[in-house]
Amino acid sequence: MTGGLWLERVSKTFHPGTSNARRALKDVTLSIAPGEFVILIGSNGAGKSTLMNAIAGRIPVDRGRIVLDGVDITRWPEHRRAALIGRVFQDPMMGTAPSLSIAENMALAYRRGRRRVLRSFIGAKERALYREALATLELGLEARLETKVGTLSGGERQALSLLMATFVEPKLLLLDEHTAALDPKRAELVLRLTEKIVREKRLTTLMITHNMAHALRMGDRLLMMHAGEIVLDLSAEEKAQMEIDDLLRAFERVRGETFVDDRLVFSQLEGKDHAP
Repeated sequence: MTGGLWLERVSKTFHPGTSNARRALKDVTLSIAPGEFVILIGSNGAGKSTLMNAIAGRIPVDRGRIVLDGVDITRWPEHRRAALIGRVFQDPMMGTAPSLSIAENMALAYRRGRRRVLRSFIGAKERALYREALATLELGLEARLETKVGTLSGGERQALSLLMATFVEPKLLLLDEHTAALDPKRAELVLRLTEKIVREKRLTTLMITHNMAHALRMGDRLLMMHAGEIVLDLSAEEKAQMEIDDLLRAFERVRGETFVDDRLVFSQLEGKDHAP
């Protein structure tokens, strides 16, 4: 089991001291237990991606602490945190090296966090290890080790990105709307793989989604962000009692007005059409 995540009063303001100043995170305090699978939702500009980028080290925070597996990583650079954190992005083009083969990409993932040089030769023992892992995706990629990743479909690349991010079990897995760019069929495939990998490896996971059906169906806990703050924190038992309309009303209560967000409304309809 991986370690937990703790954020203490994390704040971030973009363009401070100017007319364009925007406080993206407002004293966010959050604890995610080891092995807990947490879903994060919120409207555009709520601070979800800023929070994830702050955890990953992509942006520095103004104040507060970020502790992962008992280690304060607040001032660690992104490349150092990458040894502990696996991340899958919304864009299937990110997270893999398109000019390299599937085997070479797997080798990069296998050596994450260690001093490594990508050798031109990957031994038979290593290839067998990669084939075994790729077979769990049930996409036939284990028979295509020499295929350039840039030739794969979006769904295949995202499934490979997920496998690579979790191949050497990370202390934390960050999923940044990782199915948003996929069609419903491939999105469902990647979500099933996500659930399987996270549960089997008991990974501490934070997943952003705009799809309310997925938010209610997946994970152990549901967080809602608004204006840089966490405004709702639901346990698995609490969200199991909710429907999509209940979640929309919760958004409206937070905003104090009728909720309008094209992406979320679309996701609500998509969830009703495609939820299993």
